[in-house]
Amino acid sequence: MRAGVAAPRRTGRGRRGPGPHLRRTGARGIWRRAGCGDVGGGCGGDRRGADSDGADACAGEGRMSTYRLGVDIGGTFTDGALVDETTGDILIVKVPTTPTDPAVGFMAAVERALQRSQSGNDALRLVVHATTVATNALIEGKTARVGMITTKGFRDILEIGRQIRSRLYDVHLSKPRPLVSRRWSLEVNERLDAAGQVLTPLHLEEVRQAARQLKAEGVEAIVVCFLHAYINPTHERQAAEVIRREYPDAFLSVSSEVCPEFREYLRASTTAVNAAVMPLVSRYLDTLERRLHSRGIAAPFYVMQSSGGVMSVQSAKQRPVYMVESGPAAGVIAAGAFAQPHGFANVIAFDMGGTTAKVGLIRDGRPQFSTEFEVGGQAITPLGEGRGSGYAVRTPVIDLVEVGAGGGSEAWIDAGGALRVGPRSAGAVPGPACYGQGGTVPTITDANLLLGRLNAEFFLGGEIALDAQASLEAVTSRCAQPLGLDPLQAASGIVEIANAHMMAAIRLISVQRGYDTREFVLVAFGGAGPLHANALARELGIPTILIPPSPGIASALGMLMTDLTHEFIATRRQLLANLDPATLAALFAEYEAQGDTLLAREGVMAGQRRLVRSLDLRYRGQSHELSVHLPSGSLTAADLAQIQEQFHRAHIRAYGYAAREDPVELVNVRLTALGVSPKPRLKDLAKGRGGVARAMKGSRPVWFSETSGFTTCPIVDRYRLQWDDVVPGPAVIEELDSTTVVHPGYAAYVDQHGNLLLRQG
Repeated sequence: MRAGVAAPRRTGRGRRGPGPHLRRTGARGIWRRAGCGDVGGGCGGDRRGADSDGADACAGEGRMSTYRLGVDIGGTFTDGALVDETTGDILIVKVPTTPTDPAVGFMAAVERALQRSQSGNDALRLVVHATTVATNALIEGKTARVGMITTKGFRDILEIGRQIRSRLYDVHLSKPRPLVSRRWSLEVNERLDAAGQVLTPLHLEEVRQAARQLKAEGVEAIVVCFLHAYINPTHERQAAEVIRREYPDAFLSVSSEVCPEFREYLRASTTAVNAAVMPLVSRYLDTLERRLHSRGIAAPFYVMQSSGGVMSVQSAKQRPVYMVESGPAAGVIAAGAFAQPHGFANVIAFDMGGTTAKVGLIRDGRPQFSTEFEVGGQAITPLGEGRGSGYAVRTPVIDLVEVGAGGGSEAWIDAGGALRVGPRSAGAVPGPACYGQGGTVPTITDANLLLGRLNAEFFLGGEIALDAQASLEAVTSRCAQPLGLDPLQAASGIVEIANAHMMAAIRLISVQRGYDTREFVLVAFGGAGPLHANALARELGIPTILIPPSPGIASALGMLMTDLTHEFIATRRQLLANLDPATLAALFAEYEAQGDTLLAREGVMAGQRRLVRSLDLRYRGQSHELSVHLPSGSLTAADLAQIQEQFHRAHIRAYGYAAREDPVELVNVRLTALGVSPKPRLKDLAKGRGGVARAMKGSRPVWFSETSGFTTCPIVDRYRLQWDDVVPGPAVIEELDSTTVVHPGYAAYVDQHGNLLLRQG
């Protein structure tokens, strides 16, 4: 779950298991049904709110529904989005996450979804899952015991790393603990040159002895990483065969299979991360498969990738490093899907959760990707502080900027007497002060509650009552009194500082990369995103904010909007001017055949297969590359000239200039094989009949920085809004999993799909 803050632990009736529990009232749970539809219509515009009894929205029509289910495991809640393939109706469930055994929470979400839809097991046609199991293991240091077999002279590659410090001037800084202990990093005689030619043959007996030693030491997973194996994997494959014979129970991670790119440290680090989480992820996914099968569910089961696609469970077990940032990636995919019906091709995806806020960018309808990131470290600030605190990973990932500004981020006074917000978070326990669990440090959630933006009686649809007095005491004692401020001024300052952090993140992913924010739409989701989106857009000059229905579970729904994906890459360094189009075409043809075979094996019909080609290019002498997409079809010398011009333009956008006199160098050749899946499409709401009186819940004073004080605002029930309704600001629009604040001078327009479009005027 990427909601505003993690929910507190509550007492209540019924059986208690691990993890937080919610107080339930009668048959009411934390779930709702939203109107949505596939091509072909369905049961009209029916949309149910949080008080629905769970009956099928189209019951009585004499049809058998089939469903697709997305399950996203968060720190406190596990979110599920169940989509009816016939009508497109979406049923949303939330159940407590079970940290000691996440599979329990996963199955609870599956069973709750089937129960609420009144469906049998055979009605479930697809299950897609995003999880932080791998990421949490790296953050908490609960990884497997890993050994490494590498080229003689290179056993310290992970210890040495590279010269990047997370805090440049901290003399007490400690680097992250290597995933492979030095005593389990073993060398063997072998050597290739940079062209892949054998200088020293692989000594197979040394590999055999190394495998036996690691087995005797109780190592669970083994990394094989030889110098220049990306260009010639023969030695690594020979070593892998020996290891499998000597130690068949070991989890084996081979660098030329996991990350076949140049740069030895990045390749070794990526392969080590893969090995470190492989046993844990494999056991976890095995458990889910067993429990699904024991429940009688035989639907295909896929796992979300960091790149925004999905992969089979078997692929995920072999390459878990490709799923470590799967949850946030699904949110960006969902943002693009919500914006697409309006023709918005340029999107800034803003996901504010309980611990961090994440920002992604979509340009011309395509999410922006990065090929390198860190996992297991601290949140990276917009100024780059924090980089180098985690483990480097070189895999395709949707480009995200993450800052420590979530609903649970703590406000504090630094040694210089300045008010700071984040990156520390109150987490789920004790949580914000208003949760009443003993927390005494004020958070962004506490500040929003004091400013009237949150309804103390309607947090998570009224399941949890917030304690405004506890928030007041925390803000007063920790912030207002030390600074000599009124508590409300201090609360406003907390929100404004958090907004400044998030604006810096948006600028980093847009303005600092050559994009004008005025040409984008801001799609805000996560439980806290709609609270802050209007203020961010106003300051950044973004003309339109789009708030999708049920923004707190956008990531779970985003999983059902993704495609089956396989990535292929090869490093082929040479000048673009010297590249033979036929040679490049032959390499693409090889990858296309492999991708076609994999997709066919996974049941993807020929008409649903797509192949996307790209090249990583740079000016000769540079250290980093930019990716340029290639057209489909045959390649000619003229195409290569056009590709070079595309690179120049991309360089201008990224760095402000192009060195057209410098030769352009090809670095990597990439191909993505896609199995396109049908996407759920929000269907039309009923037409409004003028005015929004039917949706009014009351009013309350809300603090706005524009007025430097409280303004009485109408409180609107989002579930009662209809197509073409207009909610003038200032106003607060409430729904079960989020709250949208409409600032003075803005208005919220309800579109035909139930999205809120906030614009000035």
